[in-house]
Amino acid sequence: MASFNKVILLGNLTRDPQVRYIPSGMAVAEVGLAVNRTWFDKQTNSRKEETTFVDVTLWGRQAEVAGEYLAKGRQVLIEGRLHLDQWDDKETGQKRSKLKVVGESMTMVGGRNESGSGGGGGGRPGGNYRSPDASASEAPSYDSTPDSFDSSGDPPQDEVPF
Repeated sequence: MASFNKVILLGNLTRDPQVRYIPSGMAVAEVGLAVNRTWFDKQTNSRKEETTFVDVTLWGRQAEVAGEYLAKGRQVLIEGRLHLDQWDDKETGQKRSKLKVVGESMTMVGGRNESGSGGGGGGRPGGNYRSPDASASEAPSYDSTPDSFDSSGDPPQDEVPF
């Protein structure tokens, strides 16, 4: 049976990116994304809005670019895949899980000063960072997943810094 795991999100950063480095020297960034959905409710004759908050993990050069050019409030387009994080809670001993997105491509949307905080949102408007198979005439290319990952694209568990 075939399967497909692809996510495309356009939203605003809920916090400044947190960039860390695993022991091998690879950068990893955690970003929070707020994605809004609006619709018109005919029953109440009013406009409704719903916000979904999504945690996104970026790897390698994408993580470094996010840390350098993105800031809270900045709009960004993320293409990636869903990943289920599972762990044992140290306090209760219960199994916990959280659905996250592993970013494989990041596109900065808008201009330099379109972040809500007014700072850190520099770089080329619409800068696009994706895997190295893009041609030289396209936006700069950065490897989104390191070669040391297994076939699932996940980092070795002993190298995740958080």
